[in-house]
Amino acid sequence: MATPSLPQQPSTPPPPPPLTPEELAASREAERKQKIITTSIIAGAVFILVLLGAAIYFLLQPGTPTDKIRDVFIIVVALESLVIGVALIVLVMQLASLINLLQNEVRPILQATNETVNTLRGTAEFLGENVVEPVIKLNGYLSGLTRMLELMGLKKK
Repeated sequence: MATPSLPQQPSTPPPPPPLTPEELAASREAERKQKIITTSIIAGAVFILVLLGAAIYFLLQPGTPTDKIRDVFIIVVALESLVIGVALIVLVMQLASLINLLQNEVRPILQATNETVNTLRGTAEFLGENVVEPVIKLNGYLSGLTRMLELMGLKKK
């Protein structure tokens, strides 16, 4: 007898709770700061590229001495070093943030999970010793009793 299967509804996550006005204002402020930072970085990169293009244009004019070209490229290399230094500082800050996240957020979650697993292991051992073993022994005894009754002819197969 087959039971009719019910159509399964797709699982969709519940909608997020509505934000409070303070959370909404903080979110908008964070977005605004991020837009300002992104715009500043792009404007700075464009400004540096324009300066570099102008320097290359004026240095490629006929009669420009080689020492001036060398000096401009030394300045460009120094600016690149500054940009790389800032990038390394940002990288170290992000790494520190990641380490902080791992120590303060992930480690407690792992410890709680480990405690839960140990509790489940203990529960499984308890059930195995106090429930499953007696049931298996009882089934063994009943099976032996049934076979003994069959051999004595008191019970038919």
